[in-house]
Amino acid sequence: MPRNRSVRVAAIGSPVQRPGSSTQSARLSAVGRRRLVVVVLTVVSLALVTVYFREANGGALHGFQSTGASILRPFEVGAERVARPFRDAASWFGGLTDAKSENAKLKEQIEALRQQIILSQSAVRENTQLKKLLDLREGARFPKDYRAIAARVIARAPSQFEQQIVVSAGKNDGISKHDAVVTADGLIGEVTKVASNVAQVTLLTDETSAVSALDINTNASGIVQHGRSSSSLTLERVTKDQVVHRGDVLVTSGFRSGDLSSLYPRGIPIGAVTSVGQSDTDLYKQIQVDSFVDFSQLEAVIVLVKKPEAK
Repeated sequence: MPRNRSVRVAAIGSPVQRPGSSTQSARLSAVGRRRLVVVVLTVVSLALVTVYFREANGGALHGFQSTGASILRPFEVGAERVARPFRDAASWFGGLTDAKSENAKLKEQIEALRQQIILSQSAVRENTQLKKLLDLREGARFPKDYRAIAARVIARAPSQFEQQIVVSAGKNDGISKHDAVVTADGLIGEVTKVASNVAQVTLLTDETSAVSALDINTNASGIVQHGRSSSSLTLERVTKDQVVHRGDVLVTSGFRSGDLSSLYPRGIPIGAVTSVGQSDTDLYKQIQVDSFVDFSQLEAVIVLVKKPEAK
C-alpha cells in the first residue's frame, strides 16, 4: 500500500514570496535612502550658507570657521614645507629648459650677425678696390693704348706654391692669353689661361713669372722675379755699374726692340727696393723688392686689353 504523503497545495490567489523580489526591493530602498541623504545635505548646506552670509562677523558659524582654520593651519604649513622642494625643483627645471632655448636662439642671432658683419666687411673692401680701379682707369697714368676690363676674383689656387687666381671675365669680354692684369696699387701678373667667361691669372709672385723693370729714380733696369718666399720679389740682372738705392720705385719698362715688345705696357708700378747687396764674385747686384700689391687681399682686378691698331 502506498504511503500517505502530505502534499502542500498553494491556494489559488494566495501570494507567493520569491527571493528575487526581496533583493530588488532592498536595492530600491538603498537608492531611496541615498537620494534622501543627498537632498537633506543639500538643504542643510543651503541653509548654512544663507545663515553664514546673514549673520554678523562674530557669529557662531564665523567662529567655527576661524577655529577650523586654526586647527588646520599646522597641517597646511607642513604640506607647504613638504611640497616646496618639489615645486622649486620643477621651477628650476622649467627655468633651465627656458634658458637653454633662449641660449640657442641667442647663438643663432650671434652667428647671423657675424655672417652679416663678414659680408659687410667684404663688400666694403671690394667697393674700396673697385673705386680705386675706377680712379685708375680714369686717371692720367692709365695706358692709352689699352682698354680696361674689370673683373672680380672668384677663385684662388689651393696651394701657396701655386700663385694663380681666377677672374670673372674671359674671351667673351675680349680677354686673351698674356694680357696684363693690374690693380690700382700695381702689377698683378698676366693671363695664362682663358675660357668664355673666366680666365686664369698667374701672379707676379709665381716662380714662372718675370717682368722687365725700370728704376724710375736712377733709370737702372733689370728683371723682377719670384723671391725667396711666396710673397717676396727680387730684381735680377742688374749690373754692378748701375745704381739702385733702397726705397727706389720700380715700374714696368715696356721695352720695344723691332718686332719684339714687352707683355706689359710701360709705367705700371711694381714695388719698392728694400735692400741692395753686392759682392766681388757676383756679376750682378742682389736686390730685394717689396711689391705694392697685397696679393692675399685681391678682390677685384683690371685686365688690360690692347686696343686694335688704327690702319
